[in-house]
Amino acid sequence: MKLPIYQIDAFTRERFKGNPAAVVPLTNWLSDAQLLHIAAENNLSETAFYVPANTGSVDDQGESFDFELRWFTPTHEVDLCGHATLAAAYVLFNKLDDANTITEPAIRFHSRSGILTVEQSGDGLTMNFPSRPAVPQPVTADILQALGLESVSFSGKSPRDWLLVVDSEAAVARLKPNLHLLAAASEAPVIVSAPGEQCDFVSRFFAPGLGVDEDPVTGSAHCTLTPYWAEVLEREDLSARQISARSGEVQCQLEGDRVSLTGQAVCYLQGSIDIE
Repeated sequence: MKLPIYQIDAFTRERFKGNPAAVVPLTNWLSDAQLLHIAAENNLSETAFYVPANTGSVDDQGESFDFELRWFTPTHEVDLCGHATLAAAYVLFNKLDDANTITEPAIRFHSRSGILTVEQSGDGLTMNFPSRPAVPQPVTADILQALGLESVSFSGKSPRDWLLVVDSEAAVARLKPNLHLLAAASEAPVIVSAPGEQCDFVSRFFAPGLGVDEDPVTGSAHCTLTPYWAEVLEREDLSARQISARSGEVQCQLEGDRVSLTGQAVCYLQGSIDIE
């Protein structure tokens, strides 16, 4: 069986920047084992798979949707992924043949995190995601040791991630975590953030416990970063950069219990894969 595949650089206007995600369009779901094998073979932080919804499909709250969407790291299925959602929407808006190209201004995905909407605009693609604020919680000494930090100005836990805030962008940039120790200290991913020098805030994201040592640009992390920095800076419209080696930019808007995340994307690769 041949399946189409795309590799999209998300949250960037430039190839070889941002966060690469694989996108595999499907007509029907494969087994979980096959999905995980494909994601492991791609060996990117996430591979997105989507299937068209049946006509009239609605979720448990009665909301309609166009596609079902799932995301896999090389070792785990995850409950939310921003850059691979952006990549999947980019493929649907730009890379399908004329008979299947999306003509509506928005796509509605059904996911493990509910309905996620992606709209096209002059600024790129805007995703509407759930807000996931971090509740203040003392960070463990093992996590600090793995990151090479003595202390942080804030530590908290969202439903998925740790959020640690340090004083400066330079402190985030020079982090060289011991990833083996970090995986042992926390299966939960760890976001480290600080005020930005040329934007509102910067961050890096480490998830060795999920098979992703450092994610280049993590849309879902901004579901936690946005409410934190909106409260600190007393503004709901924020500019962000993830300062990994590849780097990328995210425009963030807090909207009550939701966040809007806007970014650009470019296609690096398209082709097909063979599976049994």
